[in-house]
Amino acid sequence: MTLTTVEQEILSHLHTLALPQQREVLAFVRTLVTTPRVVPGQNLLVFAGAFATSDLSSLQQAIDADCEQVNLDEW
Repeated sequence: MTLTTVEQEILSHLHTLALPQQREVLAFVRTLVTTPRVVPGQNLLVFAGAFATSDLSSLQQAIDADCEQVNLDEW
């Protein structure tokens, strides 16, 4: 099996980590492998019609009014 440049670099860094850190990397990689990256549109059709049109309008207004706003006093 021939390793890619990325795989080789990952391994070179991996060897410098302590065992607990290597276990964290392994857990992260397992998460990447088991988490679906894309949900087919067909699977989302079950949600069609889940919201009333009036609710969607309210949601859109709230998004337009409040998104990309930063309240500096919250930090």
